[in-house]
Parts: sequence; structure tokens; C-alpha cells
Amino acid sequence: MTTGELTFIGTATTLLRHGPFTVLTDPNFLHRGQFAYLGKGLVSRRRTEPSMQPADLPPLDAVVLSHLHGDHWDRVARRGLDRGTPVVTTPHAARRLRSRQGFGRAQGLGTWESWELVKDGRRLRVTAAPGRHAGGTLQRLLPPVMGSVLEFGDADGRVDTLVYLTGDTLLYDGLGEVATRYPRLDTCVLHLGGTTLPGGLLVTMDGEQGVGLLELVRPAQAVPIHYDDYGVFKSPLEDFRRAVQRRGWRGDVSYVERGETVAFGQVPRGA
Repeated sequence: MTTGELTFIGTATTLLRHGPFTVLTDPNFLHRGQFAYLGKGLVSRRRTEPSMQPADLPPLDAVVLSHLHGDHWDRVARRGLDRGTPVVTTPHAARRLRSRQGFGRAQGLGTWESWELVKDGRRLRVTAAPGRHAGGTLQRLLPPVMGSVLEFGDADGRVDTLVYLTGDTLLYDGLGEVATRYPRLDTCVLHLGGTTLPGGLLVTMDGEQGVGLLELVRPAQAVPIHYDDYGVFKSPLEDFRRAVQRRGWRGDVSYVERGETVAFGQVPRGA
């Protein structure tokens, strides 16, 4: 099995390297103490320091962006990233990135639509997966969000590594389709944190929901991220650790600190 590397930069920002491909996810480079704009007049102060800035990044083949919120795409990313880099995201975010920010290669994907890149005899396919930031009519107050399944493989179509990025979603029935379409996921990168807006509105998975998703999609490896960077994150990583132990999750969990790198794709499927 071909392996890759995930470097955790902070929040939901990771750098994925696999074969000839380098992919950045949800770029958030604000410094500790700065405010991220979350829409509708809501802001949140960053409590951590990212391990990289745009100038530290290697050349990128793509950016995968789950949605257009200030803790996933900030003013530093807007200024510092190459506007010629493809940004694979929701149609809502892609329209705004193209028309307002000059990222002309932003590509919007509807659920289960895909974008592909072939390089040096290898293929990367990014497929948009379902996501739900809130329930009922409250969904209209938040930008549309997507998960992503990244398939790394040969140019002839053979896939050797599958990575599921959950995006900022709650656990809900629609995520069962991920397990149906991809019954043998190698790695699941979980956006946790139990993000809670004024009025007690939960908009990302807490630790308990995170383990519930693992039980649903059953990846060989889980990598929890997005859990302590902002004041609106109310479910710390320890909540997830306790839920893993209490519920007896048997898959591999790779805990990675900001600035650290963990291998993905090396865990035998079915572990």
C-alpha cells in the first residue's frame, strides 16, 4: 500500500503529501489573538498559533476547502496563496472566490461530483461528500459545507489510498452514504470541536459524535483535528479520547500536534 504524510498546521489546516501531489486543506493562518469572522456579525478569537504561514508552504497542486468561514479561509490565506492554485470547494464558495478574490481556478462541486488531476503517472480525484453545519431552517444562516474523499492512485484508475475529510459537519443520517460508496476507507480526518454558536447551536461534531462517525464509516485510521483553536470550540480533544475508550473503538487513532506529521495509508484495512 502506498503511504502519504499529513502535517497538522492548526484548526482544519493540514498539508497532505502523497506521491507527486501536495494538497492544502482549509487554510487558516491567523495568529493567536486575532479574530476570525464567522458571518452574521459573529467573530471568534484564535487561541493557538498555526505551525506554518503561506510563505512556509511547498508548491501546491490544490487546496481543498470545506466551506467559506473565517476559520477555514482567512484574510492571510486570501493574500498569501497563489491565485492560480485550484481550490476545490462548494459551488457557493467557488463563486465568491472567483468573483471577489481572484482565485480563477476555484472549482465548485455538488455532492458526489468529482475533480481530477493527473501528474507524473498518478491520479488524484477529489469527490464532494455530504455535510450539514446545522439542522432545519438554521442551515440557511451558515454557508454550505462539504466533506471530501481524496483518492490517490495510478493514472489508469487503480486507487491505492482513500482519505475522507469530514469537513465541518454534524453527525447525521446523510453521512451513511459515505460508508456505502467507500466501504474501505484508509484514513478519516475528523473536524471536531463541538463548535457552539450563541444560543447553544452546535455546528460541528463533538467528541461523542466523532466516534459515532467512525463507527459509521469504519476507517482503518482516524486523525482528529479542529478541536481547540477558537473560543467557539467547546468540546476539547479529551472528550474524543474518552469517547474512543468508552465506546471501544478498535481502529487506529493518530493524535498529531500542530507542526507534527503522521503517515496515512499505512494502516492495514480492516484493522
